[in-house]
Formats: sequence, structure tokens, C-alpha cells
Amino acid sequence: MDLTTLIEIRAGVRSGKPCFAGTRIAAYDVLEYLASGMTTKEIVAEFPQLRAEHVRAAIEFAALRERRLATA
Repeated sequence: MDLTTLIEIRAGVRSGKPCFAGTRIAAYDVLEYLASGMTTKEIVAEFPQLRAEHVRAAIEFAALRERRLATA
């Protein structure tokens, strides 16, 4: 999955946190919703501008970041 088409960092938007392209929804927010027990279906219903693909992108983004931290 090409995360750069789904997640972007824009100065002045959510203090530069990685957000889904064209939205103010941070990848971190979706990860917190998943951790709290929300399903992908519930997240997409709550945020109609997102698709299941965005939720998977948030998980992949977190996994890649963790991998970078582990190898640094």
C-alpha cells in the first residue's frame, strides 16, 4: 500500500500530525479508536470520509514507524 496517497503531514493541520489526505483526521486518532475496541466498520460509519483502506493504512503506518524506532 502506498501510504503517501492516504496519509500526509501538513504544516498547520493538527499540529503537523500525520492525517488522512484531505481531512483533519489523524492516523493516531484511528489507532486510538481501534485500541478502544471500535471496529473498522464503526470507524467508517463515524467518519464517512474514511474507508476501510484508511484504517488499514493507519495500522501499516504505525507498524512502519515502530519498525523504524526498533532499528534506530
